[in-house]
Amino acid sequence: QVQLVESGGKLVQAGGSLRLSCAASGRTFSAYDMAWFRQVPGNEREFVANIAWSGSWTYYADSVKGRFTISRDNAKNTVYLQMGSLIAEDTAVYYCAARRAGVPSTNSYDYNYWGQGTQVTVSS
Repeated sequence: QVQLVESGGKLVQAGGSLRLSCAASGRTFSAYDMAWFRQVPGNEREFVANIAWSGSWTYYADSVKGRFTISRDNAKNTVYLQMGSLIAEDTAVYYCAARRAGVPSTNSYDYNYWGQGTQVTVSS
C-alpha cells in the first residue's frame, strides 16, 4: 500500500503561482511513477502531468504545458507540482496518484493509489 497526502492548494489570483506537494508513505516511493490529475465537479478526472520513478521522463497535458512543472524528491518521498501563470480554468481539486513503474500512462484507471485531493481556486 502507498498512502498519499496532498497539500498546498489555496485561493490564488489569476497570473499567480502555486506549488502543490504530495507526500508518500508506505511502500518504496522510488518504485512508483507519479502523476497529478485534477477534477471539476461534474467532469471526469483530467490528467495534468506525470513523472517516472527516476525522474527520467515527464509528460504534461497540453493545457498546462509551459506553465506547470512536475518534479520529485525520492529522498523526501515527495512529488511536486509547480504551477505558474494560473488561469481561472485551472480551478479544480488536484489529486496525486501513484502506480508501479512501467510504461508512461496518462489514464487515471492505470493508477492504483490516490490522495484525498487539494482544492486550487484561481480568481480572475
